[in-house]
Amino acid sequence: MKTTNSSLSAQHLSAGYGHKVVINDQTITIPAGQITGLIGPNGSGKSTLFNVLNGFEKPMAGDVYLGDHTVASFNAKQRAQHIACLVQHPEAPSGITVSELVTYGRYAHRRGLHRFGKADRQAVADAITAVHLTAFADQPVSDLSGGQRQRAFIAMTLAQDSPVMMLDEPTTYLDLTNQLEILTLLQELNAKFHKTIVVIIHDLNQAAAYCQHLICLVHGQVQAAGCPRTVLTEKLLADVFQVRADIAYDQQLDCPQMLNCRPLAAIS
Repeated sequence: MKTTNSSLSAQHLSAGYGHKVVINDQTITIPAGQITGLIGPNGSGKSTLFNVLNGFEKPMAGDVYLGDHTVASFNAKQRAQHIACLVQHPEAPSGITVSELVTYGRYAHRRGLHRFGKADRQAVADAITAVHLTAFADQPVSDLSGGQRQRAFIAMTLAQDSPVMMLDEPTTYLDLTNQLEILTLLQELNAKFHKTIVVIIHDLNQAAAYCQHLICLVHGQVQAAGCPRTVLTEKLLADVFQVRADIAYDQQLDCPQMLNCRPLAAIS
C-alpha cells in the first residue's frame, strides 16, 4: 500500500494517555507540501498530537489519514515508508559513522534479509549531500558538533524517502546560528523534495519565519490554524501565551514578527 498524497488529517480526533484525555474531538488538517509548525504553551497537547499523527500512539477516538488511507491501516514498515519521524534527543550507537547512521533510514525499504543495493547506497549519498555533510560521511557521529549531528539525523529521515517528515523540537539545545541553519535546511528540503514537514517549535518568531502553516493548541483544542499572518495576532499572544507584544510585518522575511514582548501579569 503506497500513497502519493502527502496531506495528513485527523477527523474528530481524541487522544491522551491512560484515562486522561488530552485532545478532545478535534479535526485537523496538515497541508501537503508545506512546513507546518505545532505551537502552543507547555502541556497544550503538541506532543500528544505529534505522536498520534505519526502513528506512534493510537487515538482514543477518531482517525488519522494520510491521503485517503488511515494511518492505523499501515503496518510498521508501511508507516515508515510514508512518515519519517525524528524524535527529540536522538541517540546514535557508539562509533557509528554518518553514512552508517543515514543507512538506518533505508530499513523501511529493505526486503527480507536482502542486502542494501545500489539504489539504497545512492539514497544515502543523496541525503548526506542534501544536508551538506558530504565531507563528514565517514566520520563518527560522536565527533560532530551539535548542529552537524542534528543534520545527520535529518539525513537519516530524508533517506527514508517518505512523503512526510515529522520532527519533534529539532532545534532544542542548539545555539542560535545552528537553530537557523536547521530551519533553513528544512525549508530547502521542503522546496527541493516537496516534503510535507511537521515540526514542534517553541520560538514563535522562528515559527512565523520558517513555517507556511501554523496550528496553535491550547488545552488540547485547536485555538487557531492557518498562515502565520492570521494565527499570530496580539489577541492570540495575550489569550494563549499570556504575553503582550507588538506585531510588525517584516517585509524582508515576509512574515509577522513579535516585538517588545512582556508578560501580561507582573512576576511576583
